[in-house]
Amino acid sequence: MTAGAGPGEGAGTGDAAVSGGGFLAVDSGGSGLRVVLGTAGRGALGRRSSPVPVRTGPRGIDPDHLMSQLTPLVRALTAETGVPRPATAVVGAAGLGTLGDALRAELPGALAREFGVRTTALAADAVTAYVGALGTRPGAVVAAGTGLIAIGTDLAAWQRADGWGHLLGDCGGGAWIGRAGLEAALRAYDGRPGGSVALLALAEERFGPMTGLPGLLYPRPDRPALLASFAPQVAACAQDDPVAAGVLRTAARHMAESAAAVCPVGGEPRIALTGGLFKVGDPLLVPLEGELARLLPHALRVPAEGDPLDGAVRIATALATGTLTLPREESLFSVEGPVKSL
Repeated sequence: MTAGAGPGEGAGTGDAAVSGGGFLAVDSGGSGLRVVLGTAGRGALGRRSSPVPVRTGPRGIDPDHLMSQLTPLVRALTAETGVPRPATAVVGAAGLGTLGDALRAELPGALAREFGVRTTALAADAVTAYVGALGTRPGAVVAAGTGLIAIGTDLAAWQRADGWGHLLGDCGGGAWIGRAGLEAALRAYDGRPGGSVALLALAEERFGPMTGLPGLLYPRPDRPALLASFAPQVAACAQDDPVAAGVLRTAARHMAESAAAVCPVGGEPRIALTGGLFKVGDPLLVPLEGELARLLPHALRVPAEGDPLDGAVRIATALATGTLTLPREESLFSVEGPVKSL
């Protein structure tokens, strides 16, 4: 989804505010902020985005910085869509589970004061990714970009696996693949077993001499993103380089193990993949399909229906219409304010 309104979205519509409860849907992640304003009756009416990620600090995710980013976007959307005071807001935020205390304490009140929001749902980005991909059906979703997390539900409770960050986990994610590829390059540089001359050549082309790589990498605050930027090179090598292919097979195994850890056992749950890492294509997807079939033969593989912002829109619509069936768990998904009954 892109900044600005798409075709048929964002036009000034006098009946927008009366065609269903107004809602605000937000996706806050490492690449910035994406926002939708709409109504339950007409869906998303306008979209805006900011490329600036919300800051984290000693209190975790900074609610003041989020509001400073959000306010001008919502004001612009209000002028475009005719939805002046959304009654419902859903904010999906990366890091909510471990860094969301200040957000949970302060954001609902700030949204009420600034925009007149009465009901606010705060969701981990894994939850909005799940709902965007599968809706409210039982199953599991693997969300893979720079990092990696798997989330599943039987609609009674949430289960999550990994998502521990690039130093402690995110096994199989973009930063993990990039780091493994660079390790193979450095092994080739040193003459140690397990190295890849092909990955060494690509690493030197991208980052310069290998002796300078630690100084380039370690001090950077965006170290995970820099590592993940090498993942497409690992995938490009995989067809002809057995070391690169092995990295992707191992990544696929890690992903499938996380999916198996969260997937409901009974019935025929669905599994979907979402996130930018899967754009590397068959070098990762082919071994992953094999691992999923091996570990989860009872589950049905389906394509993701949408992304985390779509998930936030779906949750907002369900809240506004009293049809929400998702389980509540404070660290992953909480609702403050009046909620319509089913």
